[in-house]
Formats: sequence, C-alpha cells, structure tokens
Amino acid sequence: MAAVVGVAGALAVAALATGCGSADGRTATGAADGQGGGAGGFPVTVTDCDGRRTTLSEAPRKIVTSNAASLEMLLRLGAGDRVVGTGFPPGKGALPPELDARAQRVPVLGKTVIPKEKLLGSGADVYIDTFASMGAMGGAAAGPTEEEFAAAGIKHVYLASTACAPRKKVPQQDLSAVEGDIRRLGQLTGTSRRAVQLVAEMEKKVSSVRTALADVPVAKRPSYFFFDFDAGTKQPVAVCNRQVANAVLTEAGARNVFADCASDFRPVSWEDVVAKDPDWIQLGVRNRGSAAATDKAFDEAAKFLREFPATAGLRAVREGKFLRIGSEQTTIAGVGNADTVRRIAATLYPDRLAGSGPGANH
Repeated sequence: MAAVVGVAGALAVAALATGCGSADGRTATGAADGQGGGAGGFPVTVTDCDGRRTTLSEAPRKIVTSNAASLEMLLRLGAGDRVVGTGFPPGKGALPPELDARAQRVPVLGKTVIPKEKLLGSGADVYIDTFASMGAMGGAAAGPTEEEFAAAGIKHVYLASTACAPRKKVPQQDLSAVEGDIRRLGQLTGTSRRAVQLVAEMEKKVSSVRTALADVPVAKRPSYFFFDFDAGTKQPVAVCNRQVANAVLTEAGARNVFADCASDFRPVSWEDVVAKDPDWIQLGVRNRGSAAATDKAFDEAAKFLREFPATAGLRAVREGKFLRIGSEQTTIAGVGNADTVRRIAATLYPDRLAGSGPGANH
C-alpha cells in the first residue's frame, strides 16, 4: 500500500536534499557574524560554512526564497512585502491564517526548485537558500554557481538550521539554530527588533517545557518515531539527529528512535522501525489545503500502520499512541517549532503540562 504523494511528495524530496553537498564542493550556509555598524545596523556580514564572507551594505529591496521556511520567517518579521518570488511555495492553509493569505500572493518562481535562469533573472538583491544543494534531485535542479549569483547582483544567503546542520559534528538538540536564523534574517532585513521578540516568544514556550520535564531522566523519556507518510510507505524515511525535527522532539521530552543517525533524513527499512518498537508515533502528514482533507490523510496514515503486517504489532500501534501533528511545523525551521514542542510534550506528559492543548488524536 503506497501513499499518494503528489506535490507533498516533492516537498519530502526537497527536505531530503537539504543535507547534500554540492558537486563542485560549494557548501552551505549562512552563519551570522552579527557584524553591522552603520545606520540601521548596516553593513551586515554573514559567513557560510566554509568561511566565505558576504556583506550587505543596506537592507535588500527584493528577496527570493527557496522554500516556505525562509518565506514564513520573513512574513513573521514584517519583511514579506519585499519577497518577489519563491520556490516550493507553501500549500494553501499550510501557514497560520494570519500569514497564509500573504504567502499565497507571493509569485511562485518554481513549484519545486526555482529554475536557474528564472532565479538569476528575478531581479533579486538577495536569495535566501534553505538547501545546501539540490544536486540530489538531478542535474536540472543544480543551482547557479557563486560566480553566476555575483554576476546577477544577487547575494546568496543560507539558513543555518537546514543547509549547514547536516555538516555539523553535533546533533540538533535545541532550537538555537532556528532562532539564530530568525535573528540573522532580522539583521539582513533591518527588522532585528521584531526578530528578538519572536525568539523571546519561542524561548518562553520551550523553557516552560524544559522546566516541567527537568527531573525526567533521558533514559525514562518515551521513544518516538516520526512517520513521514508523504515520503511513501514502501520504504520509511527516518528523521535523523541533524534535522530540525530532532531538536523539536528532544525539547519535547521524546527520544527520537533514529537519533543515532548522523544526517538530516535517511531511508531505513521497516525492520529497523520494528526493532525500535517506539512508544509513540507521529503521523507526519503535510497540509492538504483543508481540515477535512488533512484529517483524511491522518486517518490513512494510521490505517496503514494498523494494517501493514510489519507495523501492526508495534506497541504504539496496538495502543493507538499516534500524534496527528503536521510535518511542516515539525521538520521545517520556523517560529512554529516552539508550538510543536509544547504540543508533543503536552501529549507525552499531560500531567506535567496541563492546559498546553491536545497534541494527539487516537
């Protein structure tokens, strides 16, 4: 039995590509120096994973985003009116209502990866790249070289929490990289005050969970499997310890059953999942555009696990310990990650986080 993937499946493939280095050795990602001394905080300098430095002398007027992660951050920062195009656009209803209408008005330069010629001809001052390289999706998906970006007058900036994370020597176990990206984009767009506010709100939510679970030993925390239903059911795809979701799960007091995987995503086998026998399973479903359609997809994911011989006997399946929390707010970097931490924690530890809201629907 296979999930019907469509556009959602393309998004899953994009997520899988975030950890791939480029073929010519160019690598990922913007790590902010925070160096800005002029009016409005400019100039601002960012440094990629290889130490290359890029300086912006003023706030960009035209921005292109590679996917919904950086687009949502810019919308929340109040810089969405400067976004002149995006790739991998968010599906209708995928973002919170206050952002969704604005997101849908952003010109779509590519339903998946933005074609190279269209990106270079976009007139953008800055391209915010969520991916280290799209080479894993085929030659046609290869992006411009740094020389081509420079010739087009486009500053190439990366999201550290997604593009750089797979190369780091340590797992993502907290949301500091995501928060760093928000601060960085605040610096780049001259909206640092708003960025500080957003990060403070995230920290408040997550710190309350940390406090509630402070005395729960790691070994006693429930094991947890993120089931990416939209990536297909023939072979499961594991969320590994360099992915944003690992930070979300860890902060929520869960033990990612594939936390020993030093990558962002990796195909595994159903035998691997069965051997882990998780206490809880998150039904990773992407927004289908309406509550009814999304609920139906959650139902299909649960039905698959109950009927598939390899998973029917898992503890979480037998006990109906499923969490119906969307993929986007778990695996895509953004402000919503903090809300997902609270939702998961409230489900796993209802007595400790009373009033945090339901996260599961068995």
